[in-house]
Amino acid sequence: MSLNSAMFSGVSGILTLGNSMNVIGDNIANVNTVGFKGSRTAFADILSNSLSNGSTTMQMGRGTFLSGVQTSWSQGSFETTANATDMAIQGSGFFVARDVANNANYYTRSGQFTLDKTGQLVEGTGKVIQGFKVTSNVGGVINTTGTVANINIGGVQSQPKATTSFRMGMNLNAAASAAATFNTSFDTYNNLGGRVTLTATMTKSSVTPLTWNYSLASSSGTITTGATGTLTFNAAGQLIAPATNPAIAISNFPTGASPLSMTWALYNPTNTLYGDVTSYTAASTTTSIVQDGYSTGTLKGLSVDGKGVIAGLFSNGQTQALYQLELADFPSPWGLSRMGGSLYAESMTSGQPLLGTAGGGGLGTVLGSSLELSNVDLASEFVKMIQTQRGYQANSKIVTSVDEMLTEAVNLKR
Repeated sequence: MSLNSAMFSGVSGILTLGNSMNVIGDNIANVNTVGFKGSRTAFADILSNSLSNGSTTMQMGRGTFLSGVQTSWSQGSFETTANATDMAIQGSGFFVARDVANNANYYTRSGQFTLDKTGQLVEGTGKVIQGFKVTSNVGGVINTTGTVANINIGGVQSQPKATTSFRMGMNLNAAASAAATFNTSFDTYNNLGGRVTLTATMTKSSVTPLTWNYSLASSSGTITTGATGTLTFNAAGQLIAPATNPAIAISNFPTGASPLSMTWALYNPTNTLYGDVTSYTAASTTTSIVQDGYSTGTLKGLSVDGKGVIAGLFSNGQTQALYQLELADFPSPWGLSRMGGSLYAESMTSGQPLLGTAGGGGLGTVLGSSLELSNVDLASEFVKMIQTQRGYQANSKIVTSVDEMLTEAVNLKR
């Protein structure tokens, strides 16, 4: 090996360590970038030919080269925010962001999302986050259409629900005089969300002291069934009649809403008395009103659970599941192509995306109102910077030392 080879070994070290400093600088620059994953350099030696016909004891290297830049996929720490559209993944996986203009998917760990002017959930560069639209939510089980779509919650409303059952908690004064009355009112809703106020008038029987007659009046429509009835109590003040839940029907709404059919729930599904209505020697009073209908509502807020289900909080007090986030993972996330803007793209070395939802198929869970911070450790980066700087200086000395040796060789002949 000539002195020139030694000089080029030093040059290779200078070039390689210079690239290493670029990686360290990029890590430090992104220490506050949400969802950023730091990188590290991998070096390898350059081996020259053997000096003596392939002898393993006469092999000499020619320096070093940068064999790769590897991403560190370790979990970053989390920050709790006040923004409902901020999300983070705890564990494996990426959010899926679609470039609608180019019909291409990108992947990100940065959950710093916002809503654009059309109500679409977008990441920082405007790409739309993907998810499954929820078609129903029965018994806590989320059903989706199975088709991934742009998450769009613009103009979302909570559909009204007609009242089907109501309960009234009240005491009717057992000591009240004959023909004494007690009134109470409460709201129910028809299928169009129209409020229908029912007024119940309780009148104590003049014949039987333990009996109260009731009549119902509606603020809208006509009561066709269950407008009147009788409540009978035993000597302990407990209801004994009617023995079944009274049915009430209201029709002929001016808005054209469907007839309203509901039951006064005095008994539970096993026909056991709830005990809401009593007749004790105390002032007549209403203690509670419970009914299962509600009007339409406008979107007031959002929440995200661990399964990535985005739920809307509506002005009518209802919570409705809207979308479930789609997540993706890769056989080799180290092979993903960095695209800038905290985005990654699929490549030949990453393999195809493995799509699913949070908590399934090895994918992590989603944290709402949270952000995953950069996983860069500043202390480690500064130590690497010192090592790289010293290595750079040492390789520079190789070049200057070889230059001095070459000068001595030239000066052999004077």
